[in-house]
Amino acid sequence: MKSLRQGQLKKDVVRQLYFRGELSSAELSQLTGKSLPLVSSALSALVASGYVVEHGLAPSTGGRRPVNYQLNRKKKKYIVAVAMDQLYTRIVVYDLLNHAVAPETRFSFPLAGPDSSIDVLAGRISEAVRGANVKPDQVLGVGIGMPGFINIDRGINESFLPVEEEEGSLLEALSRRLGLPVYIDNDSSAIAMAELRYGAARGRHDVMVVNVGWGIGLGMIVNGELFRGHQGYAGEFSHIPLSDSSKLCACGKRGCMEVEASLLVVLENAKAAMRAGTTSMLERLFEEDDRPEGDILLDAAVKGDPLAVTSLSDAASIIGKGLATLIHIMNPERIVLSGRGAVAGKILLAPVYRAINEFCIPKLAEQTEIVASELGRDAELLGAAILVMENCQLDDSPVATIAAPDLPINK
Repeated sequence: MKSLRQGQLKKDVVRQLYFRGELSSAELSQLTGKSLPLVSSALSALVASGYVVEHGLAPSTGGRRPVNYQLNRKKKKYIVAVAMDQLYTRIVVYDLLNHAVAPETRFSFPLAGPDSSIDVLAGRISEAVRGANVKPDQVLGVGIGMPGFINIDRGINESFLPVEEEEGSLLEALSRRLGLPVYIDNDSSAIAMAELRYGAARGRHDVMVVNVGWGIGLGMIVNGELFRGHQGYAGEFSHIPLSDSSKLCACGKRGCMEVEASLLVVLENAKAAMRAGTTSMLERLFEEDDRPEGDILLDAAVKGDPLAVTSLSDAASIIGKGLATLIHIMNPERIVLSGRGAVAGKILLAPVYRAINEFCIPKLAEQTEIVASELGRDAELLGAAILVMENCQLDDSPVATIAAPDLPINK
């Protein structure tokens, strides 16, 4: 029992250093709620195992200056972060200080497409690990943020990537193929965790984090914790029935906000305007740039392209109307516009505020600040990495006994 408590304290110390950076033993004692001798013993063990290094002296408060500690970047332990959306997947291998050890891997992976199988996904992850010159026994785990109704306790995605019954859950099937610990979560929840730990929600208690992407997701932070709801499906913001359109939503219903406000719809509207004769730099960029068209449109908006700005502003007004509903229900202190759309945050903020002022009770509206994330498109990757650090084992025994197999790659 004593060794289990010591092991848990070491994990707590590592996580505090992971999320907060340099800390003294006294600060770690306060954060973990454990006595200074116990924390000092845990730090000594972590220094001996190479997870932690001394890193200068903390500011003096009188008397001898305490030693600061931080995670050891040279420790050969890594986190594989996978950020998935409906159309594309990105993979980054991070060290313990969240520095990428190899260039990001990005590939087309339409989740609703016939070729989007777990074999292909596992193959791509294996390829990214090998490309980073990382051995499987050096990997703490694979964190995956993905769209869909995800039950993290059961490790299943009710919306995408089905597995055969005999394979168990999606989590089990991927772990088996990779020979590595795997952790999955909803993409908007992962983004909210990144904002809570590193971004615009850090140190705050009641925050709504809006994932502006191909769909419109939501992560809810209540009392400083991620709120998941009864079965983990809370936050389906894009399916609030605010649309007057009769267009069928991907969920099978009509009237969902997503059919008028998602990045897919923004793209569709911009292309329709160009076919009708509106001039825009987008016409040339769509032909010359091989990035996802949504990212191209967002960058064009930032550069001032009138059509891109107008298309985004129209969607932001609808998002703002939906946020007015959330403000009435949740009374958040802050709303963060995050995800890939955050790069155009300044363009989104004005129409969002305008809609909130139109549809929200002023006494409530004035208490909520709306900000754009500075994490941007890295938010989901960081959230996936956090998912690993929150759940992984930190001992030095191998986490994988066999190398990940060569699996089919979707060319």
